[in-house]
Amino acid sequence: MLRLLNTLTLVTMLGFTAVQYNDPDWWLWVVYYLVPAFWAFMAGYRRRVFQSVQWLGWLWASIAAWAGLVWYYWPKMPNFWQKAVWMQEETAREGMGLMIALAVLVVALLSAYRRR
Repeated sequence: MLRLLNTLTLVTMLGFTAVQYNDPDWWLWVVYYLVPAFWAFMAGYRRRVFQSVQWLGWLWASIAAWAGLVWYYWPKMPNFWQKAVWMQEETAREGMGLMIALAVLVVALLSAYRRR
Protein backbone atom coordinates (compact mmCIF):
# COMPACT_ATOMS: atom_id res chain seq x y z
CA MET A 1 0.00 0.00 0.00
CA LEU A 2 2.77 2.45 0.88
CA ARG A 3 4.64 1.58 -2.30
CA LEU A 4 1.55 2.48 -4.32
CA LEU A 5 1.14 5.76 -2.45
CA ASN A 6 4.80 6.65 -2.97
CA THR A 7 4.54 5.72 -6.64
CA LEU A 8 1.53 8.03 -7.06
CA THR A 9 3.33 10.88 -5.32
CA LEU A 10 6.44 10.23 -7.42
CA VAL A 11 4.43 10.43 -10.64
CA THR A 12 2.70 13.59 -9.40
CA MET A 13 6.00 15.32 -8.69
CA LEU A 14 7.40 14.25 -12.06
CA GLY A 15 4.29 15.69 -13.68
CA PHE A 16 4.76 18.96 -11.81
CA THR A 17 8.37 18.99 -13.02
CA ALA A 18 7.34 18.40 -16.63
CA VAL A 19 5.06 21.45 -16.79
CA GLN A 20 7.82 23.86 -15.76
CA TYR A 21 9.14 24.17 -19.33
CA ASN A 22 7.65 27.63 -19.94
CA ASP A 23 8.41 29.15 -16.54
CA PRO A 24 11.12 31.84 -16.52
CA ASP A 25 12.69 30.31 -13.39
CA TRP A 26 12.05 26.71 -14.43
CA TRP A 27 15.35 25.39 -13.04
CA LEU A 28 14.35 26.45 -9.52
CA TRP A 29 10.98 24.75 -9.69
CA VAL A 30 12.44 21.63 -11.22
CA VAL A 31 14.61 21.30 -8.11
CA TYR A 32 11.64 22.08 -5.84
CA TYR A 33 9.73 19.17 -7.38
CA LEU A 34 12.50 16.67 -8.14
CA VAL A 35 13.74 16.48 -4.56
CA PRO A 36 10.35 15.24 -3.25
CA ALA A 37 10.16 12.92 -6.27
CA PHE A 38 13.55 11.49 -5.29
CA TRP A 39 12.40 10.84 -1.72
CA ALA A 40 9.16 9.27 -2.92
CA PHE A 41 11.21 6.94 -5.12
CA MET A 42 13.53 6.06 -2.24
CA ALA A 43 10.62 5.39 0.11
CA GLY A 44 8.82 3.28 -2.47
CA TYR A 45 11.64 1.33 -4.09
CA ARG A 46 14.82 1.66 -2.02
CA ARG A 47 13.48 1.32 1.48
CA ARG A 48 16.65 -0.27 2.84
CA VAL A 49 18.45 3.09 2.73
CA PHE A 50 16.33 4.23 5.65
CA GLN A 51 18.09 1.76 7.90
CA SER A 52 20.83 4.38 7.94
CA VAL A 53 20.39 7.31 10.30
CA GLN A 54 22.25 9.49 7.81
CA TRP A 55 19.57 8.99 5.13
CA LEU A 56 16.84 9.76 7.64
CA GLY A 57 18.72 12.91 8.58
CA TRP A 58 18.79 14.05 4.94
CA LEU A 59 15.07 13.36 4.65
CA TRP A 60 14.38 15.37 7.82
CA ALA A 61 16.56 18.20 6.45
CA SER A 62 14.56 18.16 3.21
CA ILE A 63 11.32 18.39 5.18
CA ALA A 64 12.65 21.35 7.16
CA ALA A 65 13.79 23.10 3.97
CA TRP A 66 10.47 22.52 2.20
CA ALA A 67 8.55 23.73 5.26
CA GLY A 68 10.58 26.93 4.96
CA LEU A 69 9.76 27.13 1.25
CA VAL A 70 6.05 26.68 1.98
CA TRP A 71 6.25 29.51 4.51
CA TYR A 72 8.10 31.73 2.00
CA TYR A 73 5.81 30.99 -0.96
CA TRP A 74 2.56 30.84 0.99
CA PRO A 75 -0.11 32.49 -1.22
CA LYS A 76 -0.97 36.00 -0.06
CA MET A 77 -4.33 36.34 -1.77
CA PRO A 78 -7.54 35.30 0.01
CA ASN A 79 -9.26 32.06 -1.05
CA PHE A 80 -6.16 30.91 -2.91
CA TRP A 81 -7.49 27.34 -2.96
CA GLN A 82 -10.44 28.27 -5.15
CA LYS A 83 -10.07 27.45 -8.82
CA ALA A 84 -10.94 30.96 -9.98
CA VAL A 85 -8.02 32.34 -7.95
CA TRP A 86 -5.32 29.80 -8.74
CA MET A 87 -6.19 29.74 -12.43
CA GLN A 88 -5.23 33.44 -12.62
CA GLU A 89 -2.51 33.76 -9.97
CA GLU A 90 0.81 32.02 -10.50
CA THR A 91 1.83 32.71 -6.90
CA ALA A 92 -1.17 30.73 -5.66
CA ARG A 93 -0.20 27.78 -7.88
CA GLU A 94 3.40 27.97 -6.72
CA GLY A 95 2.42 28.01 -3.06
CA MET A 96 0.00 25.12 -3.46
CA GLY A 97 2.59 23.15 -5.43
CA LEU A 98 5.04 23.49 -2.57
CA MET A 99 2.37 22.44 -0.08
CA ILE A 100 1.88 19.29 -2.14
CA ALA A 101 5.65 18.76 -2.35
CA LEU A 102 5.89 19.01 1.45
CA ALA A 103 3.07 16.47 1.78
CA VAL A 104 5.02 14.11 -0.50
CA LEU A 105 8.03 14.43 1.78
CA VAL A 106 5.90 13.68 4.84
CA VAL A 107 4.50 10.57 3.14
CA ALA A 108 8.05 9.44 2.40
CA LEU A 109 9.01 10.03 6.03
CA LEU A 110 6.05 8.05 7.32
CA SER A 111 6.95 5.27 4.91
CA ALA A 112 10.55 5.31 6.10
CA TYR A 113 9.55 4.93 9.75
CA ARG A 114 6.89 2.39 8.97
CA ARG A 115 9.45 0.09 7.43
CA ARG A 116 12.16 0.38 10.08
